Amino acid sequence: MVFKAALETLAERETRVLAMGGQAKIDRQHDKGRYTARERIDRLLDPDSFFEVGRFAHSDMPGMADKTPADSKIAGYGKIDGRQVAITANDFTVMAATTSRVAGKKEHQVKKYATSKGLPMVYLGEAGGARMPDIMGAKGLTSFGGGGFESFIEIMSRVRKNLFITAIMGECYGMPTWMACLSDFVVQVKGTAMGVSGPRVLELALGEKVSDEELGGCQVHGEITGTIDRVADNEDHCFDLVRQYLSYMPSHKDEAPPVLDVPDGSGDKMDDILSFLPERRNRTYDMVKILDCIVDKESLFEIKPDFGRSVITTLSRIDGQTVGIVASQPKVMAGAMDTQGIDKVISFLCLCDTYNIPLVFFHDIPGFLVGKEAEQKKVAAKVMNYMNALGQVTVPKIGVIVRKSYGMAFWNMAGSGCGTDFLVAWPTAEMSFVDPIIAANVVFGSGDGRSEEKATLIETLIDGTSPFGAAGSYDIHDVIDPTTTRDYIIRALEISRGTTSGRGQSGIGEHRLANWPTKF
Repeated sequence: MVFKAALETLAERETRVLAMGGQAKIDRQHDKGRYTARERIDRLLDPDSFFEVGRFAHSDMPGMADKTPADSKIAGYGKIDGRQVAITANDFTVMAATTSRVAGKKEHQVKKYATSKGLPMVYLGEAGGARMPDIMGAKGLTSFGGGGFESFIEIMSRVRKNLFITAIMGECYGMPTWMACLSDFVVQVKGTAMGVSGPRVLELALGEKVSDEELGGCQVHGEITGTIDRVADNEDHCFDLVRQYLSYMPSHKDEAPPVLDVPDGSGDKMDDILSFLPERRNRTYDMVKILDCIVDKESLFEIKPDFGRSVITTLSRIDGQTVGIVASQPKVMAGAMDTQGIDKVISFLCLCDTYNIPLVFFHDIPGFLVGKEAEQKKVAAKVMNYMNALGQVTVPKIGVIVRKSYGMAFWNMAGSGCGTDFLVAWPTAEMSFVDPIIAANVVFGSGDGRSEEKATLIETLIDGTSPFGAAGSYDIHDVIDPTTTRDYIIRALEISRGTTSGRGQSGIGEHRLANWPTKF
């Protein structure tokens, strides 16, 4: 009878936990077009793979135990496409998923354990920030870190060892925002928002009235701050993006990225690659079409596509191997890189260097976007930060100069002297300090009447930008037929990855950028 009573108590408590915040609040979540936290876990993880921890945790405030099943944070371990991951999902049906002392302890313990075991950490965010009055007062504040100062700073610092992914799936203020800012990959679902404090707090504290969308919607973080990496149309699309991202990535920094089978049709468009590059040097085009020819079929997975749009940062595969591509985008500002683009590339370099992903650079860049506004945004300092980060990269770097590569931007795109393993040019490439037309205007002045001499100088300067000069002085490794680019990169990457006894240990880098902040 004692055993029966104990088992009945267990069953009763399990039922209460699975009921979350009650049917009315579950219905309210569904009315918003959103899944509950447990439904999200079930839809993202492989069937029957969830291994929950802390399901009977609850608030330590008097009288709150029955009102806080799982204390608003559902956590544990499971599998995504057969890979073991750690996962935490905010349960908005319980106290708006606000974070209490106990909930914070659970979140931090799972994240710390995942780090120690090299498991990717997935954080499904929808929460209203810190719970009041639970965390008020000295005791509430100091115990909020889930184990003292040392534990808190370890969890909240950018010392990356394992992959960390955050999904913004509702209104996210406080902790989910901090998690997003620490993450390697952030997806935000349309119609959601995130920020340090929500509109209600801002109105009470500052008298500032703003909507969730205006404060921290997808447009804000996708186009202006660059805090998120992709926008999802809905929650199912969000889960698809998480799965896709994981398919390119190792679980932790001491592991090589996965190798997949090469899809049929990969490389079939190489013979036509020059059809996507205009013959006239001043015409724009879409670099994505050229990249599509080179990489494995349908393998481009852009990171921050709506931020710093004059440069492309994308994960992809070439011959089944994960690569990170940094490519100029001439159809936006003629490929000139602004301060947003610089931040975007630095973040991408951190990702690739931390997780042993070789980098391939495609040049068609006239330089950095300059001017009064650019100077006020610290363009010079950011260019040097970019160079500093590039100098720390220890994974293989391959460079392909497609068309123009001018001035400081040549070196920022891993030009000669930047430790680039292999640097080649197409015969269409132009390499110079500035665009020949600009140089001629500097020499002659805008009002100078010597048009014939100026035209002759322009023609001479253009001839001088030929890549064969750099190849002749061995400042680049080769000039190649564009149709052979895919094959060249495959061989170059094979060589530059090294062997298990050589430098790089088969492509495993030194992770010098693992401590560099991911959010600029």
